[in-house]
Amino acid sequence: MSLFSSKRPSEYYARIKSMRARLPSRAFRFAAALGIVLAITFVYQKALGVNATTVALTFLLAILVVSTVWGLAVSVFMSIAATLAYNYYFLPPIGELTIADPQNWVALFAFLVTAVMASHLSARAKQQADDAHRRRREIEKLYAFSQQLLGAGNVIELLNAIPGHVVESFEAGAAALFLARKEKIYRSGQDIPQLDADRLKTVIAREEPVVDAERRLCFIPVRLGVRVIGSLGISGPVLSRQTLEALGTLIAIAIERARAVEQLSKTEASREGERLKSALLDSITHDFRTPLTSIKASVTSLLTNPTLNEKQRQELLTVINEESDRLNRLVGEAAEMARLDAGEVELKLEPHRIEEVISAALEECKSLLGNRPVQLHIPENLPPVRADLSRAKEVLIQLLENAHQYSPKDQPVSVSAEVNSDFVVTSVADRGPGIEELELGLIFDKFYRGRDQRYRVQGTGMGLPIAKAIVEAHGGTIGVICQLGKGSVFSFSLPIDGGLSRRR
Repeated sequence: MSLFSSKRPSEYYARIKSMRARLPSRAFRFAAALGIVLAITFVYQKALGVNATTVALTFLLAILVVSTVWGLAVSVFMSIAATLAYNYYFLPPIGELTIADPQNWVALFAFLVTAVMASHLSARAKQQADDAHRRRREIEKLYAFSQQLLGAGNVIELLNAIPGHVVESFEAGAAALFLARKEKIYRSGQDIPQLDADRLKTVIAREEPVVDAERRLCFIPVRLGVRVIGSLGISGPVLSRQTLEALGTLIAIAIERARAVEQLSKTEASREGERLKSALLDSITHDFRTPLTSIKASVTSLLTNPTLNEKQRQELLTVINEESDRLNRLVGEAAEMARLDAGEVELKLEPHRIEEVISAALEECKSLLGNRPVQLHIPENLPPVRADLSRAKEVLIQLLENAHQYSPKDQPVSVSAEVNSDFVVTSVADRGPGIEELELGLIFDKFYRGRDQRYRVQGTGMGLPIAKAIVEAHGGTIGVICQLGKGSVFSFSLPIDGGLSRRR
């Protein structure tokens, strides 16, 4: 008995129409089977004149073929028709349905039993083969469905995607997922009235799959262990009970896995946030203490030694001035990193030639670079980039400062630019010690400093992360290649003005 007994007139007439549509096909099979019997009878009785044994074997062969192709009902009908034809045309007295020789009764009965049994065995073998093929197809669909479940990024995305994956994987007309805890239905496919909340809740209460073959509906409890967390309704294919139970279990496992991964991600994010806060505090404390110590020592000397001459006083004031500038720069970098992390920086994007960016950065770094030679390799007629001039200059200044700090004073720094697809790539090359391969993926992380350089060169570890955030805000990328002991090349790309629209 079906769980859902309510019938609408439209559904009733739809089923009648479907049955009528199948009748011609079924009638054709019976007519074709009868035609095969008549054809064999005509050929053997009129044309060839073979003996009764050959006729019987031919009938049996034809019945086996029909049973394999069209099933048991048609083959049994054909067996009866073949028995009558065999009796009437090939067993004496010919042309009558009576049998003179008692031995022919045995032969006729044996033929009928053999034909029916052969039909049954052939149909059974065909059914088993069809079942095996169907099970294999269902397993393949379950596997494809399980692969699709792995692509969801979070629980909400997974819940919205599951009905669509069911429709796609199992070629269903519609699917609806109901979660008891949320009291919400997630749907995909056609609007099927039978896949409503009441029926889905009923399946949760029954805790077992329900199949309504007439309406081609399947309802599955989504079970995790002994706990039912929801239900799934499918319109279209009628799946086996084993497949339905496996489908429900897969969905439950996927939901719980997504929840666990999401919770783990939140925990990891919280832990990472705490780690970064500690790293920021340690970095700022260490880097702020150095200039503050110098300033404190200089001020103390000025206050406690009134006998200092003018030259000594000037030297101490110079130290205070330089360390104050350094302290101000540290505060600025920390504030800049915080704004970039919060996404609060607005870019004033305008077309600029990359030569403008390079010239402005070199001008600002003139006192820092001093007498260090700077080699420029900039082709003529480079297209303008779409950038915030001050921000792009900030990136290049950071790379120039790094090249100056990490390479010998007598070695040149090279600045080059070239077009790559829809971007202009600017590179800064130095002849410093290079970067170890293990550190290449870390140098753009906040507060990270090279293992061999962190105590030899002053810094906060925020310069390159700031540069990376600025470049990515422009829609570009930044990276580094190096050869240990021979130097590094830092490159960043900025989009050509109008390049994005051309790509579209």
